[in-house]
Amino acid sequence: MITNTNQSRGRAGLSLAIAYFGSNGYTVSVPLNDTQWYDLIAEKDGKFNTIQCKFTATEDGAINIKSNGGTSGKSYDSILNHPELDYIFCANDKSEMWLIPFEDLKKSGITKEFKLRKSLSKFRPKSAAFDTSKYFVTL
Repeated sequence: MITNTNQSRGRAGLSLAIAYFGSNGYTVSVPLNDTQWYDLIAEKDGKFNTIQCKFTATEDGAINIKSNGGTSGKSYDSILNHPELDYIFCANDKSEMWLIPFEDLKKSGITKEFKLRKSLSKFRPKSAAFDTSKYFVTL
């Protein structure tokens, strides 16, 4: 998987999200522009969900909740400011995936970033971390 630029990481995250939702019986719609606060819409049984896609290639699995973009790649807004989102789809460079309900992320109290984990460390109390292990998904 090529993930050496912000653009390629964005493409990888969106592609994995489309694969995940498509293989799980959803109809996936991708907007024609990038001015909305979701990257795709997944519909199943008449229920439409808005999804923001995030990708990380960092060793610690960090996901920044601020959105970055433009030619400078600077942060410009937090996803927490957009309650119209239903899910945050996260992926890493090992093609591992997490589907996090927006409300759960918002209730977590996180303001900057969280770490993607397949299991919560036994050395860290559950209260000290946003437990992303319960949101781990596969195709």
